Amino acid sequence: MAPSHRGRTVPVTRPTDPAPTLPVDPDSVPREPGPLHVRPSAIAAVAAGGLLGAPLRYGLGVAFPTSAGQFPWTTFAINIAGALLLGLLLEALTRLGEDAGWLRRVRLCVGTGVLGSFTTYSTLAVDTDLLLRDHHLGSAALYAVASVIAGLLATTAGIAVGAQVRTRRVEAAR
Repeated sequence: MAPSHRGRTVPVTRPTDPAPTLPVDPDSVPREPGPLHVRPSAIAAVAAGGLLGAPLRYGLGVAFPTSAGQFPWTTFAINIAGALLLGLLLEALTRLGEDAGWLRRVRLCVGTGVLGSFTTYSTLAVDTDLLLRDHHLGSAALYAVASVIAGLLATTAGIAVGAQVRTRRVEAAR
């Protein structure tokens, strides 16, 4: 409400804009940062991480190629390792604090950037399709199902390891 004047409440009036049709000076209005996915700093963090993860994945694919009709072990291992590391990273970051500041930058750079470009679930789909085209139905089914199940188990293991972050920190403080 407003201050009272001789026992009566007096409404507070705010001055009105004398020129409401004039444009607002952008320097005088505090800027909202906007959604995370369009902020230049977030895009830069993801891009920087992608510059590390994608070449690493490519290099492993070149070092350990898969011949036509064979089980794509390299892609399988990359995806499972990435699932484990992503589970560990995200759980550890969650336990360290709110998704802001350096924690957010690490999540974007390492989680989305490095691990997002390192893992290659689109290649999982392509490899499965190639196995199906080459009439390796059993291998295609095994690869697709094993990738999902092993990825889930690896993520769970990563989360379990990441859950120890705060526990050890708290115990060390005692």
